[in-house]
Amino acid sequence: MRFECASRTHVGLKRKINEDSILVATDRGLWAVADGMGGHEAGEVASAMVVDALRGLPTTSDLDQFAASADEALAATNRELIHLARSNGFDKTIGTTVVGLAIADGQFRCFWSGDSRGYRLRDGMISRVTRDHSLVQQLVDSGIIKEEEAELHESSNVITRAVGVAEEFSIDVVGGEVQEGDLFLLASDGLTRVLNDREISIEIERSTLEQAADNLLETVLERGAPDNVSIILTRLV
Repeated sequence: MRFECASRTHVGLKRKINEDSILVATDRGLWAVADGMGGHEAGEVASAMVVDALRGLPTTSDLDQFAASADEALAATNRELIHLARSNGFDKTIGTTVVGLAIADGQFRCFWSGDSRGYRLRDGMISRVTRDHSLVQQLVDSGIIKEEEAELHESSNVITRAVGVAEEFSIDVVGGEVQEGDLFLLASDGLTRVLNDREISIEIERSTLEQAADNLLETVLERGAPDNVSIILTRLV
C-alpha cells in the first residue's frame, strides 16, 4: 500500500503556545494527533510524551498487536503524567487527548482517548471513526440533547477521558478494511469546533491533500482560531 499525506499544526490566534503534537510516520503507516491541556507549557509536555511513546512502538503488520502495544505505552505515559503533576505540586492536570491511526495489510485500526477525532472519507461520504469521550457525547447518547446541539452546549469542552487525567486508563479501538481511495483525517478539536463535518468534507473533496490542509487551516484562522489546530490527511493510493 502507498499513501499520500499532508499535515498542519498551528498555534491559532488566541493561545500563546501550541500544545498540540503530531506524529507523521507515513513510511510505517502510522499517524497521530495529541491535543495537550494544562497550560503553562504542561500540555505541550504531555502531548509530546504521547507522540514519543507511539513513535517508539515496534513496527508490526499485526494491527491488533499494535493496538495492544499502543494501549500499554499510553497507559505507562498516563502514569508518568500523573506522577509528574503530583511531584511538581501542579494544581492542574497535565494531560492530553490522542487519536491515532495505523494501516497495514488492507486493514486499519484507529485508537483514541478524548475528543480529538478520526474521520474516513469514502466515495464522497464522510463518517466519524471515533466517538468523543466527552460530557456532551454522553448527553447525546442518553437522548438528553440532540447531536446538533452538542457543539454549542455550555459543557462542550468537558472531556471524560484523556491521557494523564485518571489512574484508570484505556483507549478505545475500532478497525476495518481499507480500499484504494480511502482518505482518513485526524484532527484536534481546534478544527472540529470551528468547522462542521460537511464543511470539512467539502474542502477535502475539492482539493489536493496539500491544498485541503491549507484551506482547512485558513478557514479556521479566518474564523478566529480560538485554539491550537492540528490536521493530518492520509489517502491510500
